[in-house]
Amino acid sequence: MKNNLFLLTVLLGFIAAPLFAQDTDIDNLLDEEEPETEYVLASFKTTRVINALSLENTHAGVLDFKISHRFGFLSGGPYEFFGLDQAYMRIGFDYGITPWLMVGVGRSNYEKTFDGLLKAKILRQSKGKRNMPISLQYATTIALKSQKFADPDRDNYFSSRLAYTHQLIIGRKFSDAVSFQIMPTLVHRNLTQSPDDKNDVLAIGAAGRVKLTKRIAINGEYYYVLPNQVLGMGTDYHNSLSLGFDIETGGHVFQLHFTNSTSMVDKGVITETVGDWLNGDIHFGFNVSRVFTIYNPKK
Repeated sequence: MKNNLFLLTVLLGFIAAPLFAQDTDIDNLLDEEEPETEYVLASFKTTRVINALSLENTHAGVLDFKISHRFGFLSGGPYEFFGLDQAYMRIGFDYGITPWLMVGVGRSNYEKTFDGLLKAKILRQSKGKRNMPISLQYATTIALKSQKFADPDRDNYFSSRLAYTHQLIIGRKFSDAVSFQIMPTLVHRNLTQSPDDKNDVLAIGAAGRVKLTKRIAINGEYYYVLPNQVLGMGTDYHNSLSLGFDIETGGHVFQLHFTNSTSMVDKGVITETVGDWLNGDIHFGFNVSRVFTIYNPKK
């Protein structure tokens, strides 16, 4: 009798073991097949392509310190030492408040301009559990021109110093080497340079990056301003075109570039560019970006 019970117990064990093993395998299989969201990273090396804002934000708790510098026009020739006798600078700070929200401030000596920035992620390119083919951001900036008024005897208002920019940044990282974005933009200027100028200026920008090595990339950007909006500057106005390349060295990113825009704030780049590439009205310049971790939200 005891032998029969022992054999029955062993037989039931052999029958039950595969069933339990099968349940475990199915559970493991389900866990392995559950998709995860994989977000695309590093579409550009920094938060600006050259002049234009890029798809990237600073991480939460990270401060990005930027120095922008450009010399005069190369067309100045030997007398101006091909632009090296002149210099325009901007110092700025960008800070990541959350993973989707960034703010920034800056000051440039061109027109003694102070500027502020608010930039928010709306969509983020991803694959896996959540498949999103593009990234979408909204950015708004304000610029305050603190230079003395040209005619101090007339009625001058503080509001006349202000200009605002609203922009959507729509882009995609097509591969590890290629990224591209377009930028529908509205610039509002409280005071225009002539009565013929439009206070609201519509423009569309395009920018791209081609990565050459792990640390070097070529960048380019262009803004097209719709016709009959910047009339006061006559034939002197030209659309902004900038070309350059990035060099990443650890926590620094160096951007060497050529551009026909003197201003380094959005409203100036889009509505006040007078340089003509064909005439050699090109600035050589550089941007330096250095990031500092103020706090680590993961900790």
